[in-house]
Amino acid sequence: MLRGKIHKYDVDNIDTDRIIPARHCITVDPEKLAAHCLEDLDPEFASKVKEGEILVVGENFGCGSSRENAPIAIKGAGISAVVAKSFARIFYRNSINIGLPIFESPEAVNEIKKDDIVSLDITTGKIMIESSKKEFNSAPFPQMMQDIIAAGGMVNYLKNKHS
Repeated sequence: MLRGKIHKYDVDNIDTDRIIPARHCITVDPEKLAAHCLEDLDPEFASKVKEGEILVVGENFGCGSSRENAPIAIKGAGISAVVAKSFARIFYRNSINIGLPIFESPEAVNEIKKDDIVSLDITTGKIMIESSKKEFNSAPFPQMMQDIIAAGGMVNYLKNKHS
């Protein structure tokens, strides 16, 4: 179960270059990428995010390139999960590969307000807005994906599985 304050951007088609501008993709260091996460959308994003908070965005989040730096930057900034109306498929897979849980629910995104506290259940896909007690559904993660997320990503998952 994840729980955190929301950072909401009512913007569709946020591509990987807006998540982490190409000029900063000379590293895969999460801390260095985090310092520039979403800076072209919100220059203060990196300074106002606190560990465990949740990012809420519109449709087709993470479109554009296949760069893994984008979910690494988000996770490095302290974001514990992303809720979107929809995700670009390669971003979805890259997020799971680095252990960043993502939830797809247009209804939840429409109802979530700035600074809401939201609870997310990785096993059931439930999204709950704590102030209103409204619940929404996202597809639950299959067990293997839950294991990858719990391990902190695919690399750690494979290391643990083969050690």
